[in-house]
Amino acid sequence: MNDTPGWATPGSAPSDGPEDRRQDDQRPSDDQKDASGPKWSAEQPPPAQWSAPSGGTDTGAGSGQAPPPPQAPGQGWGTPPPGGPGGGQGWGGGQGWGGGYGGYGGWQGKPAAAKPGVIPLRPLGVGEILDGAVSTMRTHWRTVLGISLAVAVLTEILVVLLQGIVLKDAANSEALQNPDATPGEVFDAMGGLIVGTGAVQIVTLLGTIIATALLTTVTSRAVLGKSVTLGEAWRDARPQILRLLGLTLLLPLIAVVIVFVGAVPGILLAIFGSADAGAALGILGGIVGFVIAIWLMIRFSLASPALMLEKQTVGKAMSRSVKLVRGSWWRVFGIQILASLIAGVVASIILVPFTVIAGAVSGDGMSTFLDSGGDAGWAFLIISGIGAVVGSTITFPITAGVTVLLYIDQRIRREALDLELARAAGLQDYADTPGTTPGS
Repeated sequence: MNDTPGWATPGSAPSDGPEDRRQDDQRPSDDQKDASGPKWSAEQPPPAQWSAPSGGTDTGAGSGQAPPPPQAPGQGWGTPPPGGPGGGQGWGGGQGWGGGYGGYGGWQGKPAAAKPGVIPLRPLGVGEILDGAVSTMRTHWRTVLGISLAVAVLTEILVVLLQGIVLKDAANSEALQNPDATPGEVFDAMGGLIVGTGAVQIVTLLGTIIATALLTTVTSRAVLGKSVTLGEAWRDARPQILRLLGLTLLLPLIAVVIVFVGAVPGILLAIFGSADAGAALGILGGIVGFVIAIWLMIRFSLASPALMLEKQTVGKAMSRSVKLVRGSWWRVFGIQILASLIAGVVASIILVPFTVIAGAVSGDGMSTFLDSGGDAGWAFLIISGIGAVVGSTITFPITAGVTVLLYIDQRIRREALDLELARAAGLQDYADTPGTTPGS
């Protein structure tokens, strides 16, 4: 991971990396120096004049005993292996000084980074990001599940009331199933469905925004090993709620506009020229626009935590996200897709049994609600709404936590945020710890 872009301390030379610091830490203690020399010398003595320590007996020059024969390469305290201390084997074939990576016992791989909270303060793997999101929910379950449950319950109550009272007439789809319906009736039915679906999506979106804002604060504190109450999370997130709403509405709008622009040439060709050629060109342009929209959405995917944690404006938060994702697009894309798949699978596993029960209780299920909005429709809505509440309570912390931890991980890799986090967590002399380097 040492070749990760932005690994070195901001403003330092590219060669100022972890290996250079680790070599400075590879000095033995006083009781392991040559008894005849007052200091450790950079020039190693010949193998024939350097003996292996054994059982605490002084075999150095000061003991008056003749030195033993030279050690075979790779045994005892002989000459350093090729590459010196940074060669990856330590002194004596992995049996001597371990530097900042493992103390005695040679190089041990990754340093044991400080972990004041749910993640270690170093660049994270995919599993560590997912585990950090789950650990936040498990460690601070009262606050996390309290936020998710409250938002999910309020959201689903509004959705059920909208579908059962306000939108029950607008949701009537009989005209769409009737081949003898007039174009006006079909248009009215489609308009009602669009209005109903749009209203439900807006309510769900508002709930997601509030949950994301509050859970971002909780996750950022969990990284430092600090808990936060619901009131504290709300006070910290409230000033940015409107900006987060604007950001959340702006990003889908950008995606829709891009896809539409891609399909415009085909639409124009279909109107003024060949319908078949226009349809083909429109589909091709829409696909190209869709790919471009996904590329942009991933570049902007870290804008939400940047806006909440850095108190940025919408434009600056989007710019920060682009900077953090640059050079790591595929990694960010993969982690976000994986988190979405996991959340979707979990939500489906929870929701499917409730939907089956709701269909059995209500008789005709959703079709009864669409046709009449009667008692059976209410039973279906309430039971399926309970399943949606349970699913959202579990998936909200996963999706929000993964996004926040991915943002923190990218800042650790590029901006040495681990040093700032260590100071905020109260870790003393974190930067001077062997094996600790900016971004490690």
